[in-house]
Amino acid sequence: MTFFPFAIVGFDLDGTLVDTSRDLAASVNHTLAAAGRAQLPVERITTMVGGGARKMLAQALDATGGDEAGELDALHDVLLDHYAAHICVDSVPYAGIVDALDSLRARNVTLGIVTNKLERFTRPLLDQLRLADRFAAIISGDTLGAGMTKPLPAPIHAMIERCGGGRAAFVGDSIYDVSAAHAAGIPALVYRGGFTLDGVDRLGADGVIDDYDQLIAMLEQL
Repeated sequence: MTFFPFAIVGFDLDGTLVDTSRDLAASVNHTLAAAGRAQLPVERITTMVGGGARKMLAQALDATGGDEAGELDALHDVLLDHYAAHICVDSVPYAGIVDALDSLRARNVTLGIVTNKLERFTRPLLDQLRLADRFAAIISGDTLGAGMTKPLPAPIHAMIERCGGGRAAFVGDSIYDVSAAHAAGIPALVYRGGFTLDGVDRLGADGVIDDYDQLIAMLEQL
């Protein structure tokens, strides 16, 4: 087998490994309904994903009248409770991602995840989709403590360390992913089919993949 340039490849979760848009949108709309607010289309909510559940909900509240009554804290709990009970109703891995992961493992690449999703949601989702055992390190939004999330580089550094060290690259779908990877000193690829619906080519990534059958070749070119 020819030399592969990376010992470690890390991935974002929502919008990169798994299309969680419908389940996230269902929980956001459940929360908005509980507050007597209008529902939002899935496509609108999808653009709010990436910075964690609280930030996603804050944007949804801004889009439906703002948070002048200070509802965010209470509604955040409503959102989390609903999502915990409906975490994998319509969520599915993206087409080609499982084959891409297996191709990387066949090249002795160690795989990791860095997500801003909380651990209480990350692990059950991966377990239900039977993906967890493919990853040597799973860094969630609260793994390193409060506030230690992308776009900070610390979660990327932690993933690399827990994967055993070596040259690494990161695959994501948002500016949070690109910024965190670059801050950690590693290249970033962006998946065009993820949750950044517009402006993918302006995120500053080192490459953009349209389909996961392009991933190996793109990594080899970096």
